[in-house]
Parts: sequence; C-alpha cells; structure tokens
Amino acid sequence: MASSQMMAVTLLTRAIEYDVVGRKLEALKLYEDGIESLLKESKAETDPKRKQHFQTKIVEYMNRAEQVKELVTRWKSKGVISDRIHIVEGATGYSYSRIFGKYFNDSVHEILLEEPYVREHHQVCNLVMFCELAVSSCRNLKYIQLSTVKEGKNNDEQGRAFETLKQSLQKQAIKFVVEYSEHMHDRQVILSNGYVIKIGRGLNYFKPSPSKYCLGAFNYHFRECRETNVDVFYCPENNKS
Repeated sequence: MASSQMMAVTLLTRAIEYDVVGRKLEALKLYEDGIESLLKESKAETDPKRKQHFQTKIVEYMNRAEQVKELVTRWKSKGVISDRIHIVEGATGYSYSRIFGKYFNDSVHEILLEEPYVREHHQVCNLVMFCELAVSSCRNLKYIQLSTVKEGKNNDEQGRAFETLKQSLQKQAIKFVVEYSEHMHDRQVILSNGYVIKIGRGLNYFKPSPSKYCLGAFNYHFRECRETNVDVFYCPENNKS
C-alpha cells in the first residue's frame, strides 16, 4: 500500500472515530486532510478499477464532510440567549475567568475560536492567556481551532507564534489548528458543550496597562476594559459531551 494511501486510511479512520463520539471539529479537519491524500492517490493511480474505487470513496467522504461542516455552521446560529453582560468603558473585574469560567468545564472537548485579529504581540498574548484558562479548566479538552486573518507582513511572526503555541499545547495532548480566512468579521467562541460566547471586541477588550508595576499588569481581573457586549447562547443539541 502506497504511503499516501496509508496516510489517507489513517486520517479517515480517525475522522470516523471522532465523528461518532461527537468530536466534530477535529473530525472535519481529518476528513479534509484524508480526502486530500486520497485525491493525490487517485490521480497517481493507473488501474481503472482502483481509480474508480478511490473516486467512489472520495465522494462518500466528501458528502459526510459536508454534513459535518453544515452541522458546525448551525452551531453558530442556533441557541437561546443564556446570559448578557455589558462591559462599560474603564471597568475592571472582567478577566477571561469571569467571562468564560462558568462555561469551561470537563464537558468541553473541542473549542472553535473565531477571532479575526491575532497579529500584534498583545493579541497573541491574549490568545495564549485564553488557552491557558481553557487547558486548566477543561480537563477533557482535545482540540482547539482558531479561525483568523493571516498577517500581511512577510516575516511571518504570526505563524511562528502559532507554531510555538501549537507545540506547547501538544505537550498537554491538545491539538491546535489554525484556519485562515480573509473575509471574517465575527468574533465568537464555540464550545462543544453547547455554549457560544460572542464578544463584540473578541478577546481584545482589555486596555493597555499603564505600567508594568501596577495592578492589572499580570492579573487581568484588575485590568481596565474597553466598552463591549458579551452575549452567551446555549443550544442543547450542540452539546456533544
């Protein structure tokens, strides 16, 4: 069996396993990667029967991947309002623990974070701080996917930062995947336990600290915030725990 075919089989087998147990985000990524490997194998195949077999399987997996993708899309739009917070300009006491803490628990296996702006140093630091809270609060967390806009600079500092975070999360047995989109504007956090947290400013609602030596420099409970709204939705059918 060719190496690309073995890779496709491995990826698609894991995709089905994760699909069955409800880890839809990771399953979708595995379906996509597996289909890509299978397409390469199909193009290289010269035997007509084997080529037809590959093409049939590709269609089957593409159809299932599309179903999972539609399901994930519905997660973003369904649900009833569960909580609403208005953060006034200059307010304190709204660390990530305050916003996300009650929804981060052992029933969270996957997180989809849609955050367009993770380019500047402080934005990447906010992402790391978010991941730290998720890892420490969600003991069964296996997968974090970030959807963001790719940095326009040529030095790819953003990519190196994401790779470092990926390796760090890997040590905790958590897979970190970045998907780039050029036209995204929504800012929301989708949890596999059925909660969707939408923040007007996304993760970046904190003001800069006036000094490295004042309260709020490290503990964001004391950090002043910019005005924004937080809306939390819950849809029981999205709960895959």
